[in-house]
Amino acid sequence: MPLRMRTGTGAGPDARTSRFGLGFLRGGRLSRRSGQSARTEPAVTIPLQVNALQAMCRQVFGFRLAMIALSAPAALLNAAPGLGTRLMGAAVVVTFMGSYALFRDWERFGPLLLRHPTLLAADTLFTSLLLVSAGPDTTLAYVSVCTPLLAGIVYGYRGAALFASVQSLILLLAYAINTDARSASLADKLLLPGLCVITGALGSTLRNLMLRFGTATQALTTVQARLAVTEAVGAERARLAREMHDSVAKTLHGAALAADGLAASAATAPMDPARIREQAELVARSARRAAAESRELLADLRRESDPDLMTDVAPELTRQTDDFSARTGVPATYGPMGDAPAPPVPPAVARQLLTITAEAMENAHCHADATTVEVRAGVQDEVLRLTVRDDGRGLPPGTTLEHLRRTGHFGLLGMAERASSIGARIHFGKGIHARGTEVRLELPLAALTTTKATNP
Repeated sequence: MPLRMRTGTGAGPDARTSRFGLGFLRGGRLSRRSGQSARTEPAVTIPLQVNALQAMCRQVFGFRLAMIALSAPAALLNAAPGLGTRLMGAAVVVTFMGSYALFRDWERFGPLLLRHPTLLAADTLFTSLLLVSAGPDTTLAYVSVCTPLLAGIVYGYRGAALFASVQSLILLLAYAINTDARSASLADKLLLPGLCVITGALGSTLRNLMLRFGTATQALTTVQARLAVTEAVGAERARLAREMHDSVAKTLHGAALAADGLAASAATAPMDPARIREQAELVARSARRAAAESRELLADLRRESDPDLMTDVAPELTRQTDDFSARTGVPATYGPMGDAPAPPVPPAVARQLLTITAEAMENAHCHADATTVEVRAGVQDEVLRLTVRDDGRGLPPGTTLEHLRRTGHFGLLGMAERASSIGARIHFGKGIHARGTEVRLELPLAALTTTKATNP
């Protein structure tokens, strides 16, 4: 789910990041208590910028771990015998093991550091003991510089300012106590405190930049999700419009024409009972067919097709042409073409191929005054080809899909959309013939594998 960050009036970056910090460290639900009531924030999906902040913290502790290991011998050698050596040994163990635990298992121990800044303060105290013993000219000075950087990443600019100030004072104190470092120039003494201030500012800046990047990413993701939903709704509306146009709408139009004919026959004197009975049966058949097509459309909306169940379109095309001939009286034939017969295809592809064929034959009967219709399907050059050709009067000159869209003729437009939905190309024209119309669909066989894989 997308990340939701609540911002109130006057809340700046730190007001957002303070609530967000615990979420990115815990990777779960963020809760905030006010008085005796508790409110649980929505679950947060760890985004890219959160992973980056965690990686930064882990790298800081990895660097601290290496520097402590290098400077520990010097701190132990310079410590006073007895209690001083034991105290330095305890400080080495505590700082080393703490850095190791946070470096190795940040997801587990990082939330403790975030919820309890006193832990970082205690670590700073033990590190200061080592720094005073080993001297500010050892690698422990780099550990001190890392503390404000870590505070800026974890706690923001307030934590960075606090720990940078404390660490700078500790460094100046180390220069004052250590006899070997007293001879250093003022510039050398101010170098490390200045670096503490710089690294603290760097840590808080990195934190704010990454969280602002997360806000921008969240906004972009939200916009993309809304666009995807809008596109999906538009595609579904277009699909329903094609289905209604190619099935129920045509059948109801035929039923209306049959009803008009029945009314005209009933008004004619003398009435022909046989003619009226025939037209009444035609109206009844059309109504039942419209009801069946409506049920089929509703069932298709709820159906979950099996992508492994393949459909052989050749028998379906034969049945379709035979039914068309019996219903309209226009002779229609089906035959194979190309190097191989049409292969079995996924149900979604078969439905589109059969619907395009039916629409092309209906157009030949209703609009082209055709006397014959030929349907051919087969494989040529790794491409499944399907053609529907008639000997009618052909398409009007200058016919384009955009013109059909503007004038409300959605038959050819729906065929083109159906072909595009399965990755096929469709052509309308005369083909190689002198007259008539040829609808030619070309579907690469490679697209069948893709359709099968993506079909729900």
